Amino acid sequence: MPRTVQQLFDLTGKTALITGGSRGLGLQMAHALGEAGARLMLCARKADELEAACAELQACGLDARWVAADCAAEPDLQRLVSETLQRIGDIDVLVNNAGATWGAAAQDHPLAAWDKVMNLNVRGYFVLSQLVARHSMIGRHRGRIINLSSIAGLGGNPPALTTVAYNTSKAAVLNLSRALACEWGQYNITVNAICPGFFPSKMTAGTLAALGEDKLAALAPLQRLGDDEDLKGVTLLLASDAGKHITGQWLAVDGGVSAVVGA
Repeated sequence: MPRTVQQLFDLTGKTALITGGSRGLGLQMAHALGEAGARLMLCARKADELEAACAELQACGLDARWVAADCAAEPDLQRLVSETLQRIGDIDVLVNNAGATWGAAAQDHPLAAWDKVMNLNVRGYFVLSQLVARHSMIGRHRGRIINLSSIAGLGGNPPALTTVAYNTSKAAVLNLSRALACEWGQYNITVNAICPGFFPSKMTAGTLAALGEDKLAALAPLQRLGDDEDLKGVTLLLASDAGKHITGQWLAVDGGVSAVVGA
């Protein structure tokens, strides 16, 4: 008998690992998964921010813990997976959200900065996905991987915005998601990407200041920026059995910016 909608979206008994989970979009997605019943493991570099995020989640009655780790460092990722498995068991949902950006004109972009962005935004996503799949998902024939891309991964930028490494990395995330989906579908692992538009956050503060919040909001047919609940629905869809037949896909959550011709 088909399950109800409530049953399909229920994550009770599942464990979710969210990188970059101490603030912004990562914390918003953690709320969504926790509110649906999942146990949460947050990862970020700064222990104090992780403690504050877990306190916020726990105050809402959610089961949340944390591990401080640098998602650009392979030994840290190995430790992250090992500690998560030891402390709360197998990982059912992986959200690759930790990311970096760098503003510089392409002709002047430092190679060290290019490598920093690529190592975290692409290599880190692959390494962590590989570790989680190898040690927790493949053997159990189940798993959900959600990669955070961006509408920046769909094309270039206005002249005032110079983030060539970020745009390139987020485009790579889209095809990484497709490639992993094709390889790991046989193990009942789905891999999808979310492409947020402009959301107020620490990472986007420079962009919002340079281009203006009102001007950016005006680019969207919905005439606003993303808020602190706009990623919740799609995250839960892709993490739950409600999205069990969706893999290798991406969805823009951008107020319609990517639908505008020439945007």
